[in-house]
Amino acid sequence: MSLDGFTAGQNISEDTPLGENGELLHKWLFSDSTDTDQQIVSERFENTGAVILGSRTYNTAIRKAWDGKSPFPFPAFVLVNAAPIMEVAGFTFVKEGITNALHKAKTAANSKNVLVMGGANVAQQFLSQNLLDEIHIQIAPVLLGKGTSLFGTLAPPPPNLIKFNAIETKGATHLFFKVKK
Repeated sequence: MSLDGFTAGQNISEDTPLGENGELLHKWLFSDSTDTDQQIVSERFENTGAVILGSRTYNTAIRKAWDGKSPFPFPAFVLVNAAPIMEVAGFTFVKEGITNALHKAKTAANSKNVLVMGGANVAQQFLSQNLLDEIHIQIAPVLLGKGTSLFGTLAPPPPNLIKFNAIETKGATHLFFKVKK
């Protein structure tokens, strides 16, 4: 997420799956990565058994950034309203909503964590239904000015978050929150 609260830049498309300048949000993961950043990512993936993402993330990122292959070493569930643009092995498409997707992901995860990776609308749906136990946010030292806001359109009341860890690296500040039920 950018310092001004955006998880993607404006004008998301197949050519710019993270929106204009959205790739700057992930420099900490690639060109500016530190051992600490890599350890955080490694621990997240080691403890994850399934992932849930939205159809826009799937449809815009799958063709360019992921070259038509799943980047996940575990099952991925995509929330969809209609058939996807392109089906790729490793992805299951769920039309029955977030509760059904969560049930399928928990079953597939086999007692490991389920990662809800977005986009922002998916995260907002899970937050609004109080279905998340934790939120992990990586804040990149960038200002996007416009784009997709993670919390800007969240339905009230906002979740009660309790910070339990913060790790600062050269490229990002990693914040970890429990969601108080």
